[in-house]
Amino acid sequence: MEDKVNYALVGVFVLALGAALIAGVLWLAAGIGGKRQYDPYQAIFNESVAGLSLNAPVKFLGVDVGRVREIALDPGHPQQVRLLLDIERDTPVKEDTFAVLKSQGLTGIAYVELDGGSTDSPPLVAKAGGSIPTIATKPSLTARLEADVATVLASLNRTSAAITETLNSENRDALRRTLADTEALMHTLAAQQAAISAGIANTSRAARNVAQASEKLGPAIERIAQGAAAVEKMADQLARTGADASVAVNAAASGVRRIDAETLPELDRLLAELNALALSLRRLSEQTERNPSSLLLGAPTLPPGPGEKARP
Repeated sequence: MEDKVNYALVGVFVLALGAALIAGVLWLAAGIGGKRQYDPYQAIFNESVAGLSLNAPVKFLGVDVGRVREIALDPGHPQQVRLLLDIERDTPVKEDTFAVLKSQGLTGIAYVELDGGSTDSPPLVAKAGGSIPTIATKPSLTARLEADVATVLASLNRTSAAITETLNSENRDALRRTLADTEALMHTLAAQQAAISAGIANTSRAARNVAQASEKLGPAIERIAQGAAAVEKMADQLARTGADASVAVNAAASGVRRIDAETLPELDRLLAELNALALSLRRLSEQTERNPSSLLLGAPTLPPGPGEKARP
């Protein structure tokens, strides 16, 4: 007995199963993709973006947070490249966040790296008149290296030009003469090597003599210092003696002033009385010589003058 197979029914079943699988995959993909929401941002670079392609990853500290949706030149500034980025909504893009072009590994595949963003910085929003927030950019490592290499090459060119200008024919001749003079000087010094050695030996002996003299001068300086201390001590004693003498002189001056104020008037009066006494004694002596009897009878009575009466 033979089994009958309905090939048409089997084909329909296979087609239906395949369609169901395709629909399930699409539904799952739509469900997974629908959970992520992206916000548009733009970044403007002032350098080449060679190696960067559409849908290149956008990373924040190494974590994938979006993709590059569009790459185009800025119409107003041909030297600038404008990137349109789709970044996940929960990514903390702040006003101080910046974008840098980087290369991944040795393959050279470029991507956009976001970095920065302090805690206190506000979220980045579109400026007035703009519809898309603009993320600030910084030069990539390659751009910085190119700038540094260009600067170094410019410096080398300037240095080479300066050296070339310095080593002109006149300076080369002067340098040649200087080298010749240096060579002659070295030959002269070599010829006078014995004299130089003798001079160095004499200098060494002089240094030793100076050292010995310094050792001998040490005790002498110490004795001089002791003598200076003794002189200083004697000066202090003389100063104290002078102070005492000054006190004594002041006391003597005070005594002289006191004698002058108290004794001299008495002496003046005594001398005046002695002078009067001497005058009296002189008159008495003269009277005695003229009339010795006057010592007993007294002075003679003088006759009255004209118009005078005789005294009793």
